[in-house]
Amino acid sequence: MQYSILGSSDLSVSRVCLGTMTWGQQNTQADANAQLALALEAGVNFIDTAELYAIPPRPETYGATEQILGNWLSRHAAQRDKLIIASKIAGNGISHIRNGSPISPQSIIAAVEGSLSRLNTDYIDLYQLHWPNRTSPHFGKHAVNRINFATVNVQQQQDEILAILQTLADLVQAGKIRYCGLSNETPWGISQYLQLSKQHNLPRMVSVQNEFGPLHTKDWPYLLEQCQHEQLAYLPWSPLAGGALSGKYLGGARPAGSRWSIAQRNGLFRDTAQSNAAIADFVALAANFRISPTQLALSWTNQVVGVTSTIIGATNTQQLQENIAAFAIPLKPAVLDAMNDWLQRHPQTF
Repeated sequence: MQYSILGSSDLSVSRVCLGTMTWGQQNTQADANAQLALALEAGVNFIDTAELYAIPPRPETYGATEQILGNWLSRHAAQRDKLIIASKIAGNGISHIRNGSPISPQSIIAAVEGSLSRLNTDYIDLYQLHWPNRTSPHFGKHAVNRINFATVNVQQQQDEILAILQTLADLVQAGKIRYCGLSNETPWGISQYLQLSKQHNLPRMVSVQNEFGPLHTKDWPYLLEQCQHEQLAYLPWSPLAGGALSGKYLGGARPAGSRWSIAQRNGLFRDTAQSNAAIADFVALAANFRISPTQLALSWTNQVVGVTSTIIGATNTQQLQENIAAFAIPLKPAVLDAMNDWLQRHPQTF
């Protein structure tokens, strides 16, 4: 296993981050225990969760994933200091979480206390804002003019960001969180946090977690360039586009128990004619080089300049073993050239 420093922090994290959002919906406590055992044995020390999980978000499963991880931690207390645990506060729009209210000083305090209790820990290594209070071009909302940026009240956003940073500073001072990060953010949002933290001597964001992978490369090059030069760790989520790049959904297939067989809050926005054509082409490309499409996607994401640690998920240990093994596969120049050609043929497929 290879490791990288998490942005401007002093944390060394595995290049593989174990995502957990299936725990409590598609996976049981026993499944999670098996995944943790396999991941830790492989050298993974970075685990990502959120108060929102399991996915898709439902009142019945709110906090279930953190609870499952907390149950494991209660039986493996000696492992706690060896792990880098990341969690997130949900943003606005989820009616069963604080009545859908935006991120605020009050909601941050309540969310952190809830996460600490469910996780059975005294501190969270990386605490992230799951999405901004303003609408951001994520979760399939990145088509041109889908969002009218001109309607954003800049002063209001800056005031909210400053209040958020001041609250996070109190929690860092109290020892409840160690470092802070962003998720589903843009270069403008990142800049506001970095600027205000420097101006007011408040905790500096050390990471941003955005969707990124062969099927969705909109953060390259502009956001990734900023992350590289600002010492901000870049953490791709959904590098397999919700599992689609494995090819298992081609032809309209919906394997029982798979993610796409379950209703999604934002719908199956990645399921388009263009993306299916790109996936079929990708599967053929992988076969030509005698590598599985899953491992090609993960290995390619890992080698992108600026990527710090890639968040992977699995619903069984066989998938997890294959995913982790992908990070030890070097891609030859011929494969990278073929990937560049594929990317040119299939831009913005969803």
